Amino acid sequence: MLRGHIKRGFLALFIVVGMPLLILFVYLKIVTSITEPTPTDLLAPELHNAGHSDSFRTMGNNWLRKSESGLYEMYVEGPPFERGVVLGRLAKDLVQYQEIVFNDQIEQLVPSPLYRNLLKYFVGWFNRNLNSHIQDEYRLEIFGVSKSFSDDYNSIAPPYQRAINYHAAHDIGHALQNMSLVGCTSFATWDDRSEDKSLIVGRNFDFFAGDDFAKNKLVLFMKPKDGHQFVSITWAGMMGVLSGMNDQGLTVTINAAKSDIPSEAFTPVSLVAREILQYASNIDEAYAIAAKRKMFVSESFLIGSYKDDKAVIIEKTENDIELFDSRTSEIICTNHFQSDGIGSNPLNVQHIKESASVPRFDRVKELLTRNQSNSISNTASILRDRNGLGDRSIGLGNERAINQLIAHHSVIFQPGTLRVWVSTRPWQLGKYVCYDLNDVFGSRLKYDQEIHQSILTIPEDQSIDKVTLDRFKKFSNYRFPFQSKEQIQPDSLLKWNPNLYLSYLLVGDYYFDRGEYKTAKLNYEKGLALVVATEQERKYMADRIQKCNEEL
Repeated sequence: MLRGHIKRGFLALFIVVGMPLLILFVYLKIVTSITEPTPTDLLAPELHNAGHSDSFRTMGNNWLRKSESGLYEMYVEGPPFERGVVLGRLAKDLVQYQEIVFNDQIEQLVPSPLYRNLLKYFVGWFNRNLNSHIQDEYRLEIFGVSKSFSDDYNSIAPPYQRAINYHAAHDIGHALQNMSLVGCTSFATWDDRSEDKSLIVGRNFDFFAGDDFAKNKLVLFMKPKDGHQFVSITWAGMMGVLSGMNDQGLTVTINAAKSDIPSEAFTPVSLVAREILQYASNIDEAYAIAAKRKMFVSESFLIGSYKDDKAVIIEKTENDIELFDSRTSEIICTNHFQSDGIGSNPLNVQHIKESASVPRFDRVKELLTRNQSNSISNTASILRDRNGLGDRSIGLGNERAINQLIAHHSVIFQPGTLRVWVSTRPWQLGKYVCYDLNDVFGSRLKYDQEIHQSILTIPEDQSIDKVTLDRFKKFSNYRFPFQSKEQIQPDSLLKWNPNLYLSYLLVGDYYFDRGEYKTAKLNYEKGLALVVATEQERKYMADRIQKCNEEL
């Protein structure tokens, strides 16, 4: 009889607790699954075999090579699904490598397997309607690439579902985090503000997902069946656009702005930028495309247009859109909105006061004013600048610097000549190599050869010595909140980066956690005496000093 009571007790417990959990699990499995598209443009017979060598791979007219600069270069043409399959096959090892380092970074951010499993379902639920907000063309292209994904991560989700979700990772990251992983800078000059009167666009894509993630940069030249030919600076498997220029002399770069925490995903920013690059030839067409797509984060699109002979910023939130025109011959874009309407949004106003966006904006303005008339070489110098306002040394990696030494890539566009300069490792300190879209799209590469214009190469940055750079690389192992601080050696940390407030903040934390409040307080005070990037970090150190006082 007792055994019967126990059985009934377990049954009641299952009904009360287990059944809802089972229903929730089944529900999440259903709503987080994404239906694969059905391609109609199956791979052409002649494309089923690829030619491979150590540095040059071909598949029909498509090719992939590794330049002596360290950059990977790729040309892909054709209809959507075919483009995706070809890219995936030619760059299969690169595509799979990017997924490995991305998931390694997730494991570092979320060490607990249990929490990572919960995160998987959260992201799946959050992105439950993502598929319906992506154009069929890009769904097919992404589906084609996913055919080359590894099966090693199928426990997370099937390849296509993972590929779609990865395209929203940038948006989710900058909507939910405040760890200085996204802090881009871009600007443009033309007419009287450019030395030769031409439109020049410069940008740093300061997106950090680990140094390994930025190791294999890809310069992708695409000739789609529909729309304009374009170049995009990206990584293998990423079909959205972060920085790019098309054959009409239209450029697109994206800068994250402060967003409310969204409730669900819509069109990823990079795919809106991709559509603009592929289908717009001027500012009006770019604006029309941006206006018709609903996004779930706030973003600025700096649009440079050869046909309009100027650059503007399309500012877009989840619900609003505005076109910002500087009404001068230069424009600067960091991480806050500047228009009268969206710019007055309370969230944006707060961001202006508390973030490093305005100081970085002001530093670009200061350097442009100093140069009087801009040039390609001046643009590279500005993108490499590591100082604060008034040339003050603010420490390496300070978010207030234009060059934060985290850039995935740095790029310079000259739309009138269809030339683009792309940075090489490390960050934007290596040389910038130049590509001429007229040459790349005007000829068919038959064998392995360099395609960049060597005579137009911008030399590597000589203003930082190897010892200083090596010390900063050591410091970078402790730079971000998600990195382990167990191996910190306080004296070494201060030696590696003595002018950066963050060095003293980290050392202060080291001593605070060990109950050495006098030493902790001293370091927090030294940190506050330097140029602190954000108000949040300033308040953190001030609060810690108060706690130290209470303990002393």
